[in-house]
Amino acid sequence: MPELKRLHASHAPAVLDFELSNRAYFAAFVSDRGDDYFEQFTDRYNALLAEQEAGSCAFYVLLAEDGSVLGRFNLVNIENRTAELGYRVAEHAAGRGVATETVRELCRLAARRYGLRVLRAATSHQNVASHRVLTKSGFVPIGPADPADLGGKPGTWYQCDLATLRP
Repeated sequence: MPELKRLHASHAPAVLDFELSNRAYFAAFVSDRGDDYFEQFTDRYNALLAEQEAGSCAFYVLLAEDGSVLGRFNLVNIENRTAELGYRVAEHAAGRGVATETVRELCRLAARRYGLRVLRAATSHQNVASHRVLTKSGFVPIGPADPADLGGKPGTWYQCDLATLRP
């Protein structure tokens, strides 16, 4: 059974493998992270852990039973009881409800653990699967996303009022 875990230093090798293994798949929907991301992975990863420790972000990994990463789920820019949600799921796990179930779980966790009331998420128009995940998870479209927010791609901002979600 997959398990959602708060990002930890020990997850670094599995996260790197996840990012490398799915790089081409992700690039079809979001801007590629670029070679610099992978060349500087350790420094970037440590910076994420520091941001998490400071409380401005919360990063999670969905781990398979074998310890491999099935997905990454992030709450960023946490302030004033709001945050932005970002996520990505491995190609081999896509289309099986993994993202929807985990986004729902993270929404409950965001309210309970972090006291958040509102989550926002942006997705490109071409990422139909992400639009479905957000809608099924209680998010509603609230307006256009600036292409600068989506690596140059036009899209939509979604919002979820966490108080209206079922436990």
